[in-house]
Amino acid sequence: MDERPGAIGDGIGATVSIAGWAREMLEGPKRFATLATLATDGAPLQAVVWYLLRDDTILVNSAVGRHWPANLLRDPRFSFVVEDGYDWVGVRGVAQALSDPDDAQADIAAMARRYHADDPEHAEALIRERFQRQERISFLLHPRSITEHADA
Repeated sequence: MDERPGAIGDGIGATVSIAGWAREMLEGPKRFATLATLATDGAPLQAVVWYLLRDDTILVNSAVGRHWPANLLRDPRFSFVVEDGYDWVGVRGVAQALSDPDDAQADIAAMARRYHADDPEHAEALIRERFQRQERISFLLHPRSITEHADA
C-alpha cells in the first residue's frame, strides 16, 4: 500500500508481485498502456495512458473530470495491458485513489519527463503550460492477477 499521506482506500485485498518478464515489459522504454474501467452502465471504457511502476504497483495519473478516473473512484476494478508487437502483459486488480494534489502534479511531471526523455524542453513545457494548470489525480493500480504473453 502507498505510504504517502492522502492515500485513499483500505480494501485493496491480496495482490501479486510484478516480477520477472512482466516487470521487464512494463519497465520498457516509452511503452503506453491501455487502461479499462467500468462505466456507470457496466460497459467497459478504455483509455491509453502513461504509467510508472512503483514497487509492485502501477501509478497512473489524469486530469480530474475525465471518464476513466471517475469510473475508478466509483468502482476501483481495472484491467491494464501493455504490448510490444505480439508480446504483452495484462494486469487486473483494484485501484487506489491518491488524494494529495501536490503529489499528483509531481507524478504527472515524472511521467512527462519519462515519456519525453528525448526532448526535455518539451516535457518541461507540457508540465508548465498544460499540467500545472489542471487539477490532477493519481491512482495506484494494485495487481491481483498478471498474464504474460511472449510470442517466442
